[in-house]
Amino acid sequence: MAADDSSEQAPSYIDYETFLDPDFSPTAFANSLVIATNNPSDTPIDLSTPLSRVLFDIQEIDTHIHTLTTKSAIPLLTHTKKQATAGERIVSEVEAQVASLQDGYERLHKEVIQRHEEADQVRIAVERLWETVKIGRAVGRCLTMGRQLETQMAEVSGSAGAAPAKKEDHRAMVRASNTLMSIRQLLSASGSGEEGEHLSKVDLITYLQNSVVGPSESSLRNRAQQIIREFSMSSLAPSSNAPTTYAQSEETKSRTTSAVLTLQLLNPQLLLAALQAYLRTSLTSSLASITRALDNLSTLDRTLLEVAARCQSIVAIESLLDATKPPQTPSLDSQRVKEQPRNLLEPLLAALDTSSLPSFFWRSLAEGLAPRVSNLMGRGGVSARALRTQKDKVRDSVRDCVLRGSQGPGGSKIASGWEREAAVMVGSVIGSLGR
Repeated sequence: MAADDSSEQAPSYIDYETFLDPDFSPTAFANSLVIATNNPSDTPIDLSTPLSRVLFDIQEIDTHIHTLTTKSAIPLLTHTKKQATAGERIVSEVEAQVASLQDGYERLHKEVIQRHEEADQVRIAVERLWETVKIGRAVGRCLTMGRQLETQMAEVSGSAGAAPAKKEDHRAMVRASNTLMSIRQLLSASGSGEEGEHLSKVDLITYLQNSVVGPSESSLRNRAQQIIREFSMSSLAPSSNAPTTYAQSEETKSRTTSAVLTLQLLNPQLLLAALQAYLRTSLTSSLASITRALDNLSTLDRTLLEVAARCQSIVAIESLLDATKPPQTPSLDSQRVKEQPRNLLEPLLAALDTSSLPSFFWRSLAEGLAPRVSNLMGRGGVSARALRTQKDKVRDSVRDCVLRGSQGPGGSKIASGWEREAAVMVGSVIGSLGR
């Protein structure tokens, strides 16, 4: 056995290290054989010799492999048999485990996955039913508020139900505005997960908006603007709109307060626009009437009385706005409540950049009157001479107009210090008479 091992381990003339080198190159090896068996100067190259060596080396290696496999056949077959037996045993064990896993998977699929799929379908159905319930509740709430709004609008116009026509209830304007605010808030909550998310897709809600909400809002806005436009509280020159008794005065104040709150609820800018339009109308009418009266002094006293009456109404509406706080709505958070003005007069004064409405009225009137008086005096004639002749009377009349108009209705003065406004008005008229 030792002799066999020594013979097996005897060195071979084949350089196995060259063939086993990782960097072995067949082309480089072939080139080295050709160069070793030929003279570089020979023109015909002899390839038979290197080819024979290569074939001999291959035959030698083949013989060596055959010898090794022949001598080691029994150990190789024994080892192969052991490996095959071990593989078969492993495969049988693995197949049993796989079968057990397969049975477990099928049991879990039946008990867990199938039940989960069924439960997931139930969950989807419940979620859709819940969404449907939420939409139904939102639609029902919106329709309830729509019916409430229709009832309130009937109260505003005095035609509620089938009963005989009732007196219109101006307080219903505020209630209807609050209802409109609630409907608007519900419809605007259209974000994901919010109450009004899908209301815009409901035809009934679209019909409600077009046939009830929109017309009601327009009617409330027009009615409130009309009340403010026709507001009059003076006792100097009573008009068809001015109250004549205490009860009528309180009713006028209450109706105007309702109109103011209505516009504030609908849109604060609507209220500012309505009040500014009221002041512009008073200024325009007063400016035109005083200009005509200065051209015909016989009507001056009556005209100044009407102007003072308009200013008294402005004093009254200023007092009313000062006593009216902004309405509280559910949509206002605590931060926005803190930022609200103390009353409804402050935003108007800020928009007009003035400290009081009577002061704004007189100074704006004086600003527009001065060029008209200058134009009147520039034309000359009887009117100009009459103005110069009765300058003192005109001065006293204008000053008295300012002082009387700056008092509240009934002569109760609500503020002092109107001499500056009187001086500004007198200056706008008399300033051009001495030229």
